[in-house]
Amino acid sequence: MLTRNCLSLLLWVLFDGGLLTPLQPQPQQTLATELRENVIHLPGQRSHFHRVKRGWVWNQFFVLEEYMGSEPQYVGKLHSDLDKGEGTVKYTLSGDGAGTVFTIDETTGDIHAIRSLDREEKPFYTLRAQAVDIETRKPLEPESEFIIKVQDINDNEPKFLDGPYIASVPEMSPVGAYVLQVKATDADDPTYGNSARVVYSILQGQPYFSIDPKTGVIRTALPNMDREVKEQYQVLIQAKDMGGQLGGLAGTTIVNITLTDVNDNPPRFPKSIFHLKVPESSPVGSAIGRIRAVDPDFGQNAEIEYNIVPGDGGNLFDIVTDEDTQEGVIKLKKPLDFETKKAYTFKVEASNVHLDHRFHSAGPFKDTATVKISVLDVDEPPVFSKPLYTMEVYEDTPVGTIIGAVTAQDLDVGSSAVRYLIDWKSDGDSYFTIDATEGTIATNELLDRESTAQYNFSIIASKVSNPLLTSRVNILINVLDVNEFPPEISVPYETAVCENAKPGQIIQIVSAADRDLSPAGQQFSFKLSPEAAIKPNFTVRDFRNNTAGIETRRNGYSRRQQELYFLPIVIEDSSYPVQSSTNTMTIRVCRCDSDGTILSCNVEAIFLPVGLSTGALIAILLCIVILLAIVVLYVALRRQKKKDTLMTSKEDIRDNVIHYDDEGGGEEDTQAFDIGALRNPKVIEDNKIRRDIKPDSLCLPRQRPPVEDNTDIRDFINQRLQENDVDPIAPPYDSLATYAYEGSGSVADSLSSIESLTTEADQDYNYLTDWGPRFKVLADMFGEEESYNPDKVT
Repeated sequence: MLTRNCLSLLLWVLFDGGLLTPLQPQPQQTLATELRENVIHLPGQRSHFHRVKRGWVWNQFFVLEEYMGSEPQYVGKLHSDLDKGEGTVKYTLSGDGAGTVFTIDETTGDIHAIRSLDREEKPFYTLRAQAVDIETRKPLEPESEFIIKVQDINDNEPKFLDGPYIASVPEMSPVGAYVLQVKATDADDPTYGNSARVVYSILQGQPYFSIDPKTGVIRTALPNMDREVKEQYQVLIQAKDMGGQLGGLAGTTIVNITLTDVNDNPPRFPKSIFHLKVPESSPVGSAIGRIRAVDPDFGQNAEIEYNIVPGDGGNLFDIVTDEDTQEGVIKLKKPLDFETKKAYTFKVEASNVHLDHRFHSAGPFKDTATVKISVLDVDEPPVFSKPLYTMEVYEDTPVGTIIGAVTAQDLDVGSSAVRYLIDWKSDGDSYFTIDATEGTIATNELLDRESTAQYNFSIIASKVSNPLLTSRVNILINVLDVNEFPPEISVPYETAVCENAKPGQIIQIVSAADRDLSPAGQQFSFKLSPEAAIKPNFTVRDFRNNTAGIETRRNGYSRRQQELYFLPIVIEDSSYPVQSSTNTMTIRVCRCDSDGTILSCNVEAIFLPVGLSTGALIAILLCIVILLAIVVLYVALRRQKKKDTLMTSKEDIRDNVIHYDDEGGGEEDTQAFDIGALRNPKVIEDNKIRRDIKPDSLCLPRQRPPVEDNTDIRDFINQRLQENDVDPIAPPYDSLATYAYEGSGSVADSLSSIESLTTEADQDYNYLTDWGPRFKVLADMFGEEESYNPDKVT
């Protein structure tokens, strides 16, 4: 064992560079790990190459993993050439795991691993070693780095990281068909020994599948494996390291393999004959039965298509595939009649929709079965001989005239009598009746084609034996026309002719309309009425194509002489009996240009020879209205100005007492009112009474009551009073006239209350009530003053 360890140490030193050699030949050596020769440059000398002497000797550079011994595992030994064995050299260790994983003897340089190591956790450790003088603590050589590798042992089994596996392969695959590749991973060192060399094998799943021991590829081992026999397979795969040798570790996984379906089986009917019973009353398009073929395949490979083989009854039936159940659904294409045919037989073919050409050699992928259908008798309603009845009748046909008949029969074995009636819901006016037994249809009212040209209603037929069984048929009756209406002229009934029209000119094309249903080829003729044919201004030219033209007979027309012409036109039809009518065409004379374009047809245009348009006339009239409005406004303003001048004139020397709603300055205020007029005796002779101002209220000066013997003043006032009463132009309100006449023998010497020594309390104004209605306002004003306290008035 010692010899083996020495040999391993020698190989490690040679190939991994585990030696420490001095870098320079100095008395103080340095540590270095060298695998090749170094180039040393000595100071002060010429550079030259020489081999450097090794300074370190390594005993071991790896350590076994998972060491379970009781003592620390010996790793190796450090030694310096400067160590003479005198205990003056100290060895130090630093780097990965120094002190925790690896320790060094400071004196001898022996390295030990103090705990178990796992290569899968850390495969190597990088450390640094140095020789130090134990007294001076100075390094004797430079620090040198070395690696301790963990030597692998087979302590990890192979593992399938992706397992368990799921795979599939088509059924009926040949031998060697690829299924899946599995892979196992071994955490051991693949570069050392056979610890990570894995070999695959099948423990369960033979003889159906095989596996390549090196690659792990699984393939089929048997041919024609049928999914319909067995669909699922579970294969147990083993991976073993150490190359599969005895003592190797192994891991297993499961592979679930499914055989996928291919269309290798044709559909098959479970029986050769299918019997179905169908009532004859089954509606068209209804499903009357189902048949099914069995296909052991799966999915789209089991989809079946059904077809009816041409033959007996194949045109009365159809078959479709139910997508959910893959059954063949037989449907009715035409009505069945038990009295006509009681049974039908035909063949149905079932085939796959999606074929696999690899299996055509196995035979046809379809199957055939026979279907027999028995028709069941059902009590059915009566059947009409026609699906639609069309009849014709002339309008105004007498009531009760038979115009046609309908027929319905009971086709069942026990035939029953049939009764007819009209569906009144569709014939509310009851224009027709029907014989309940015979089915004859007659008119019930007089028909008018111009009112209703066609009648459409239904007739119901029911069995006497079972009235609930009914059938219905439509009746279409066309009302034929009788020539009873004369033709009439079509619009327009009015046309125009130019004043400058020439004789023989066509001014209008007219046509006719007839309310009767005109038969093909009917012709209308046009002509003038006999009374209009004498010296006519216009004539009618018949074009023999149901149209006519209005033709002029004069050289020009005048609107001034006659504006409208009325042309009677006689129109006849060609039916029997012949009907005719006289229609009046109104022709208006219009002014036209040289090309015949109408310019104006209005009546007022006759009075405008200068050719003024309507817009120009409106503008002229508008200007006239504006001028008149200006003149009226001017006159009104002049009158208003004159009236204001009269009212504000200063020529009138009389003053009216006007109430201004303000307070005066008392008796000493001589500037508030001009009393000069009261002292002017000439005013007595002036008859001009100022009546142009309506006072709001009157405020008269306080006057003394007249003396009883002052008769001249009273006479003067009464005279003026009578003049005002009989004056027709007097204003309808009271006004105060001032009279500057004192009279003779006046005790007061003056009518004015100014400078009066008497007080208002001495005066009595009750006599004003005797002067009439014109002095009523004054009497009310001065009569109320008696109730006031004059001492409080300032």
